[in-house]
Amino acid sequence: MKYHAAVAAELLGSEELVREAIDDLESSALAEKEKVLLRFVTKVNRRAWEITADDMKPLYAVGWTDEAIYYAISVCALFNFYNRWIDATGVHAMSDEAHREFGKRTAKHGYNPK
Repeated sequence: MKYHAAVAAELLGSEELVREAIDDLESSALAEKEKVLLRFVTKVNRRAWEITADDMKPLYAVGWTDEAIYYAISVCALFNFYNRWIDATGVHAMSDEAHREFGKRTAKHGYNPK
């Protein structure tokens, strides 16, 4: 389990739920509201240039606000930046257990603890 997934597992209280969502979002036990957001974020991640106002309609229909959508886009973009930076600079991969430990710490203190 990678770092961000470990944080999500810690916050959601279920590594299994996060694994299900990663492996097959549609058959996972996530609530439909979260699935709608993750479908949108997948488009942000893979085909952002195709996003139109129509892509917002399913988000609004399940209760996501403009602010929440803005944050989802921002988090997706920032994680992409950091992942590319880490990959390109040769930062070595951590073990699954190290990811879990960092995930616990980050879930408790945030990504930028003071």
